[in-house]
Amino acid sequence: MELARAVGLSLGDSPQIEFGFLLHDIGKVAVPDAILFKTSKLTEEEYALIAQHPVVGAEILRDVDFLGEGKLVVRHHHERWDGTGYPDGLAGEEIPLAARVFSVADTLDALTTDRPYRPASPWSEARTEIRRFSGSQFDPKVVDAFDQIPDEQFARLRGSL
Repeated sequence: MELARAVGLSLGDSPQIEFGFLLHDIGKVAVPDAILFKTSKLTEEEYALIAQHPVVGAEILRDVDFLGEGKLVVRHHHERWDGTGYPDGLAGEEIPLAARVFSVADTLDALTTDRPYRPASPWSEARTEIRRFSGSQFDPKVVDAFDQIPDEQFARLRGSL
């Protein structure tokens, strides 16, 4: 939410975006736990199943009208700025801004949280990794806004959860 504000998304007028952020991985209900918690490399078949979770999530939420733009976050949070993401291969500004913002936030969370297959990275390493993919995976303007938020602010936000 802090990053969304930093890029100018007016969230007070659009609570559905926050719901999209919270529900982004709802489609993973269709992925077996054995795949979700696997500690080794995914097979091609397993990855293909995981890659369907944004579509499944959007389908689950399809008739939830009050989610509005939030449903776009669910469907497009794995699209990449360069067009090599999934599920639709959108590129650049074709990707809804809220999804571009969430992609950076989700990556920050993933990198700084322990996972079954690796320990959490320090904030500084996560920030370096996100910068490295500016212009390929991430919208450069969103990364610029991300760079304006100090590590201490992210740590404070995480501590308040």
